[in-house]
Amino acid sequence: MLVVTAVAAEADSVVTGLGHPAEPAGAGAADSLAAAAAGTIRLPGGLVVRRLTVPDTLGTPDTPGVSDTPDTPGAPGAPGTLATPGLTRPTGLTSLTRPTGLTVDVLAAGVGPAAAAAATATALAIAATGASPANSGPDGGLNDAPDGRPYDLVISAGIAGGFAPRAPLGSVVVADRIVAADLGAQTSDGYLAVEELGFGRSAHPVAPTLTSRIARALADAGRPAVVGPVLTVSTVTGTAARAAELAARHPGAAAEAMEGFGVAEAAAAYGVPVAEIRAVSNAVGPRDRAAWRIGEALAALRDAFQQLRHTVFVDPEGIPQ
Repeated sequence: MLVVTAVAAEADSVVTGLGHPAEPAGAGAADSLAAAAAGTIRLPGGLVVRRLTVPDTLGTPDTPGVSDTPDTPGAPGAPGTLATPGLTRPTGLTSLTRPTGLTVDVLAAGVGPAAAAAATATALAIAATGASPANSGPDGGLNDAPDGRPYDLVISAGIAGGFAPRAPLGSVVVADRIVAADLGAQTSDGYLAVEELGFGRSAHPVAPTLTSRIARALADAGRPAVVGPVLTVSTVTGTAARAAELAARHPGAAAEAMEGFGVAEAAAAYGVPVAEIRAVSNAVGPRDRAAWRIGEALAALRDAFQQLRHTVFVDPEGIPQ
């Protein structure tokens, strides 16, 4: 699985939710994902993937005898192992997946759809070919891709603006469509999406089974998610007029962010399913920094991934093929 965020703070929330320290030992906040450490893989263009092994807890955060401490070999019941002999997860996402857990690569791609598309495509290309990038960490390359597909799933994750009142501050949004909100043309008769111009696509639907499983897992954990379209913009909305325009153009829109469509385009090129999970830090509309709740949104993002690591992510049936 590949999780793509814009910035390191979002990536750290994902990493922490998946049961790992936010920063490699000895790394500062500015380079938390770039420090040389086990599980760190450097890609062309200065990109850094942090590779995690998520312990397979077989469905619940409190499975007896299963430790959340990853990467420690030992006998059954020791950290990093399953306490029940003979109980293993099915073959996982990459050639480096261990039988006691799920391999997740986390990539901070940069801000905006172009950076997200380029970084995601770089990771997918290297994983698809099984190449080992120069200066890679101890884990070597990204994948041997024995089935011709580099990952089972790509997730665009981070914080976002929420369309009030549908997606309030601190809520989690699960995309059912990933939409390039302004990929088209403005005419005297109004906005035309790129499809109407005959030049491509402006939306990627997310598999309904995947969306519903993610939303249901979060609801079961006491954090009901808002399900709806997540818009990708290159300019963050800063006025009420623009917010109203987007809401009218994209009925039911739940949130806006800046990377999802770029991630989805890259994933589609490699035939990999995509999802988008966002935690709301601010309302879409007039720019009011005093009302932003970035810390709370990052905590909500962490909590969402903490729950999903015990449910959807450990169940291969939850990922469309």
